[in-house]
Parts: sequence; structure tokens; C-alpha cells
Amino acid sequence: MVNSRSARLTSRTAPSKTVHKIKIALRESRPPIWRRLEVPSAITLRELHDVIQAAFGWENYHMWAFESGRDRYGVADRDLGIRSATSKRLDQVAAQIGDRLRYTYDFGDDWEHDILTEDVTGPEPDTAYPRCLTGRRACPPEDCGGIWGYDYLIEILADPNHEEHEDRLEWLGLDSADQFDPAAFNAAEVNTALSALATVLVKN
Repeated sequence: MVNSRSARLTSRTAPSKTVHKIKIALRESRPPIWRRLEVPSAITLRELHDVIQAAFGWENYHMWAFESGRDRYGVADRDLGIRSATSKRLDQVAAQIGDRLRYTYDFGDDWEHDILTEDVTGPEPDTAYPRCLTGRRACPPEDCGGIWGYDYLIEILADPNHEEHEDRLEWLGLDSADQFDPAAFNAAEVNTALSALATVLVKN
């Protein structure tokens, strides 16, 4: 196993041979909903979009964009001022430890994700990236009204006597409220979802 301290690299190192450890947190979520991932430093923002969708459990139904300073990257749209996300790599917009980036999914519900570069290291031999190290809590259901709508949904599900309780269960396709656990998180399941996107950077 590579020692992260001795393997720590600068942004001048060839990007294809480094790995970013990033923490992605869903903004305003209480308790916090987050994932800690390791991804190739040279990943494009378009590829990082796919990684975030898989790691959180989003279903990729909606528009999205990354924000870095005044620049926005996503599906190119001149009217919205969005540049192509395939044109930028992670190591170009959040190269150093402590650098931050924002990712917004669904311009209606506005699920905002804060992305923090926690470390930049050498890849471990025969290890596939991206991979999920840890995280907390389940992804909210699509189209539930953003973070405030999600909080209200949890409140409704917790109260069998709430006038919207049965309607929300039907909307979610659930027979009972205990079939949705907002505290649930399983790193192995996340890594299974990420496996289709993963590649080995260095072989032994």
C-alpha cells in the first residue's frame, strides 16, 4: 500500500499518474449527506458528473453544471453561459489540497454539492479508480423539491397520521415508510455502482 504522506504529489506531476481524494457534500443537508471518493486527477468534469451520479444514487434525469470561480461547465449552452465539461479536468479546476468546486444537479430542485480536494497522492498498484472510501446517509429521492422538500418528505414519512403520508408512500412506490431509511449508506454498493467507470492506473 502506498503511504499517502510519502506519495503526496504536487499539481505539476503528470495528471494521469495522480489520484485526487475528494469529499462531496450535499449542501444544507442536516444531518450531512456526503461521500469521500478517490478519483483519477485527470478525470474530466463530464466524467466526474457520472461518478457523482453513481456515488450518490442520482438517476441522471436533469441538467447539471460545475462552478469554478466565474466559470460553469456542463452540457455546453451559450445562453446559460455553460462551457463543455469535457474541456476541463479536475486537476485544472481543483488542483491543490483545499481547493473547492461546486456541482449543481437539477436546476429546479437545485441539489448543490460542495466538492473539496482533501489530498493528491500516487495511485496504489492494481487498484481501480474511482472508488468510494466512505460516506454518510442515503441520497434523497429525485424530484422531491430540493433539500427543504426532502426534509419535509422525511417528516411526512415519520408521521403515519400526516394527511400526505399515504400519497407520499405511493409516489415513492413503497408499502411502508420503513422501506426508506434516510440514514442508510453502504460503501460496497456505491463501489459496485462505480465499477463500470473504474480503471486501474498503475499495474504491479
